[in-house]
This record gives sequence, structure tokens and C-alpha cells, in this order.
Amino acid sequence: MRYQLRYVRVPPVFPATQETLAGRGGARQTGVPRRVVTSGNTGGPGRRLDRRMEFRQIDAAERPETMFPLQAYAFTPSPWSPSETESYRRRMRFFETSVSLIAEEGGETLAAVSSLRMRQNVRGVVHDMAGVASVASHPSARRRGLVRTLLTRLLRQMRDEGCAVSALYPFRPSFYAKFGFVGIPRRRTTTFAPEGLSELLRRDLPGSVERLPMIKGFDAYADLTRRLLAERHGFAVFDEVRAAEYRDDPVWVAIARSGGEVLGALRYTIDNHGGTLSGSDLLTANPLGRALLLQFLARHVDQVARVTLTVGTDDVPELWGTDLSAVTEGTVDYPRSNAPMVRVLHVPALAGSRVGEGAGDRVGEGAVTVEVVDDDLIGGVWTLGSDDGRLTVTAGGSPSATLTAAGFSALVYGSLDPIEVVTRGLGDLKPDAVTPLTTLFPRRMPYLFADF
Repeated sequence: MRYQLRYVRVPPVFPATQETLAGRGGARQTGVPRRVVTSGNTGGPGRRLDRRMEFRQIDAAERPETMFPLQAYAFTPSPWSPSETESYRRRMRFFETSVSLIAEEGGETLAAVSSLRMRQNVRGVVHDMAGVASVASHPSARRRGLVRTLLTRLLRQMRDEGCAVSALYPFRPSFYAKFGFVGIPRRRTTTFAPEGLSELLRRDLPGSVERLPMIKGFDAYADLTRRLLAERHGFAVFDEVRAAEYRDDPVWVAIARSGGEVLGALRYTIDNHGGTLSGSDLLTANPLGRALLLQFLARHVDQVARVTLTVGTDDVPELWGTDLSAVTEGTVDYPRSNAPMVRVLHVPALAGSRVGEGAGDRVGEGAVTVEVVDDDLIGGVWTLGSDDGRLTVTAGGSPSATLTAAGFSALVYGSLDPIEVVTRGLGDLKPDAVTPLTTLFPRRMPYLFADF
């Protein structure tokens, strides 16, 4: 006799009333895989012998019935109401360009993964990026390898469709490390009293800040994120289909301009008089843009007691004002507050990336050959060099370094230097490989920005 655990919605035992009843309230799809059906008799505890497993790609319209129950059970309070399902359904127009894969058994969805079509700057070159999200499975189907199968298929498909890199926010980093992902820094949060910036109120800065509801400031905000995409290492943004959902967010946006040029932007809310002004990422194109936004925050001295902002790892709030007292911290607390992870999906696409100073101006100067092992996507031997300050990539050569996909990705993104790659167990280097790898890939902390 076999038993299978299933979760079901239990109807309320109290009678329905008017009150309770009222409370229930263009896509690019290239490379779509054919349906793949496998036998359910694949071994392992808890496997059903009389059902067949099907892996397939779905469109946005199918997500509410297939993916949403898994996502809601995994990541939100449950049980969920019909109104929450309907709210999710209304959002599907923002996911029409996403690639979503599911595993079904007997018509029941047991696991799902998805990729958002994004773009990311990696050392000066903007690549198509696969933003992996919505990874969830039914409790009774966990530890059956379904997510592993789906994620392997998804990464390969996204690579074949032109994505050179991928990023995600893990529920458990060690799980995604098996797929070649490596960690990068989480953004920091800084908290301070606005009077600490009072000296900025005495400065006559060449510019102004306009406060707008997000729906009116969205275009200026989006334009700035696209500028930062081209300028800032690690910066990633959604495609226009997915980003459009944020146009209607119930938040303020402060837009800093000088000479008609947008130099900074900050999304924020205020919870109460004497309370907290909570800002998201402090986005600035230069120091003037930052100064204009900080001056704007200083004007809230008699309105809020504190300001909380999200900043990158290279921001130093303690230097924003002479008398500013700020608490800046980065908290990583799995599974809810996760630092992102990244990986390379296609090595030749990295050609043209900016390499560090001293890498040489001619092909071959500072060159090094590495072998990436145990990875179906980027495994192989690659000779890396420089030409006029840009990375060159050639297949083949005699390797002086052996790297895992995570180790190679850590060097490319700049989160680890070559010695740290070795001490972390992500590769082995001959002594003559250390200097050229350090020169080609100097340590440089990426700032992902997009949260998904």
C-alpha cells in the first residue's frame, strides 16, 4: 500500500455570511522545448509507480493555475484567499516575456522554475541576463530532483537564447552552488536622523529635486536605471514588460536634476509624522546627484525622526556629513534575507569586457589559459587575454588554472580574487596564473540593484 501526502484547502466550518463572502474576493518565446514525458518509476523513496512525469514550458496565462499554488505555499502566509489568486492573475501581463517551466505528474504541478528576461552590466559590457525566480515545489515532491531537472533545462535554454549571465536570490546558497552560482554582496541599509545632513541646507547646489508620485516620475526613474546599467558593474534591470508593473507603485519618487539632466532618483514612503522615511536604492549618476537627494532628505528634519536607505557596498554614508551619525549594515538571514548569486552562462560573450590596468595593450600580454571543469554550460579550456584594455577569449590552450564554474564566475564578477578562489575550494592555480588572473579580473564588487 502506498501513501501520498497532499495539501488541500479546508472549507470553513462556520456558515458563510455576506461579510465573509465579500472578503473572498508581447512575448519572445524562442527555443520553446517540446514536452518531455518520463516514467514515474525512476526510483527513490516516495516515487509513484503508476504516473508519468511531464516537463514543459508554460505561458503567463497558465501560471495562476500551475505555479501560483506552489509559490504561495512556499513564500507567503497560507492558506491564501481566492482574491489573492485573482490578484496574481491580473499581474500576468507583466510576465509575458518570462520563461517558465513546470514538472507535472498526473496533471498536478509538482515543481516550477522561471526566468525573467533582464540585462546586466559585467565589467563594462551589457549582457542579456537570466533572472531566475519562482523556484518552488510541492512538499510531497521535494528531494526528488525535480527542481534540479527544471533548473538545468532552464539555464541551458536561456543560454541558447542568448543570455550570457544569470543571477538569483537563493533560498539556500549551497543548493545553487551546485549549479555554478557564486555569491556577491548584498546591498546595505543605512539609517540616520535627517538633522545630521543639516549642513547641506546651507549649500546652494546647482540643481533641484522634484517630488512626484511614481506614476508620474516613472519615465525619468527608468531612464536613470538604463543609464546606470551602462555605467555600473553588476547593475541589472528588468525588460520593459516586467518593469512596467512598478509604474503604479504607491510610492513617492524624488528626481534630482541639474541642467535638465537626471542625476539621481529615490523611491520612498513615509509611515507617520515623527516616524521613518523609508527609501529604496539611492540611485545617483555622480556626487552632485547624491548631494541633491541628501539635501532633499535634510529638509524633512521636522517631519521624520529617521531616514532609512538602501545603498551599495561602495557607498560610505558616514562621510555624507560632518555630524552625521549613521548605522550602516548588511544582513543576510536565510531563507528570507538573501544575498544574490551569479554565474556565467557563455564564456565567448565575455569578450570585450574591460580588464584591469596593467593588462597590456596587445593580444597575448597578461594572457592566461584556464580550464573550467564539471559544468555542461561553460566547461572547456579558454585562453583569456587583453587587447587595448578589453578581454579576449579564445578556445583551447594549455591550462595553468583549473576552475569550477563558480570559481570562474567569481573572478569575472570580481567578488573573489584568485587566491580566495583557491581557499574557497573553487579552483587550483599554478603560481604563474595568479598574476595574470589578478590583472585581468581585479576585485570589484558588483551592485545588482534589481530585486526579484
